[in-house]
Amino acid sequence: MKNDWYTLTASEALVAIASGRLTSVELVKSCLARISETDGAIKAWAFLDEDAALAQAAECDRIRIAGMATGPLHGIPVGLKDIIDTAKMPTQRGSLIFEGRQTDRVARIVEFLREAGAVIMGKTVTTEFAFVHANETRNPHNTDHTPGGSSSGSAAAVAAMHVPLAIGTQTNGSVIRPASFCGIFGFKPTRGVISRDGLLQTSVSLDQIGCFGRSLVDVALLTDAIGGYDQRDVVSFARPRPNMSEGAAADVPVTPALAWIDLPFNDRLSSDALDGIDAVLEILGSSVERMTAADTLSDLVAVQATIHEYEIAKHQAAVFDAHWDQISDTLKPIITRARAITKTQYDDALAVKASAEGFFKAFFVDYDAIIAPSAAGEAPTFGNGTGDPIFCTLWTLAGLPCVSLPMLVGETGLPIGVQLIGPTEKDDRLLRTARWLQTHVAEIAE
Repeated sequence: MKNDWYTLTASEALVAIASGRLTSVELVKSCLARISETDGAIKAWAFLDEDAALAQAAECDRIRIAGMATGPLHGIPVGLKDIIDTAKMPTQRGSLIFEGRQTDRVARIVEFLREAGAVIMGKTVTTEFAFVHANETRNPHNTDHTPGGSSSGSAAAVAAMHVPLAIGTQTNGSVIRPASFCGIFGFKPTRGVISRDGLLQTSVSLDQIGCFGRSLVDVALLTDAIGGYDQRDVVSFARPRPNMSEGAAADVPVTPALAWIDLPFNDRLSSDALDGIDAVLEILGSSVERMTAADTLSDLVAVQATIHEYEIAKHQAAVFDAHWDQISDTLKPIITRARAITKTQYDDALAVKASAEGFFKAFFVDYDAIIAPSAAGEAPTFGNGTGDPIFCTLWTLAGLPCVSLPMLVGETGLPIGVQLIGPTEKDDRLLRTARWLQTHVAEIAE
């Protein structure tokens, strides 16, 4: 039996399974072997149930052989960030406070995954409360480095070829930054495309779900499978979603109009990241318009922090009060600071957030996408934090769709991503532009 099926992307595996060349059981066994071989060093998984995964895979194979209907992720292994509730797996949220936590609740996206035919392998490691304090996961490209956070295990599991697909969340930069550090594709769609029901709530205003994969088509496929209206989520919208898969496979009708914004924190870019971005911008030439940041963008980083900190302190107040001695020294001062934020300051921040959303709606009348760094540079060494999220902050605040493309290599050989940001609810066009960017830059570079 071929034992390197784990190297297939989700799209490739789907074709092989549909044709009968590959069974889901064979694919899952190959992924489990890969996990057994490498996860001792990477530590991407908080919980893994091999027997349950193989049972799900066997059922997928039975359905296909019987000629029954199959879903868009039929037989494909998927990892879930360990803040997503499932009925038969613990959800421990990166904290000893929740060690062994089991719930009967099933997150809405888990229901969508089941319906799509996915094989849920287990829970991937998250930082504490999906916030700033790192856990044990390492970067598969170099285990002396972080994979980023807070979706540490999800990004690492895909990069290490443990699974072709994984789900993460982003409240600041927790999908795009790990995707950049791990050299994979990360996609966070428009806020409200994917229901957050059944997830740890850190910020009702900012929390968003994103996807990791090893191709642009793969992250589009996963997003399509888990997107949908859910009245239990206050930001979910009752309108049709863009077809992500169609966008990721489409050709652009004309050369996209891109914008590069000289943001006040661009000086945080490492020299190799800056050189790489400059090389891409040079290739793109006149299709990119460079501009100075508008005054309305200058204070948005502080606005995001105010909303995030105020809301996590509110949403998790009972847990923080009851388990203060079990909270990390990294998180404690943030909670203390958050509790000093007044309701007036919070309301003012929400008003600025709404203004930013209006600004970008008008901005994208003239542009297809903004091009930006995914992160400040290569992944920091392990023990020195999970990296600076600032190059994601503005777009997350405004709920814009964004995608990280693994296009650059840093001075020590670690990957660096290039980010594209698009207008809300035009995610398909953003992915179409991303496909063009990858192809165009590769053709010119050759």
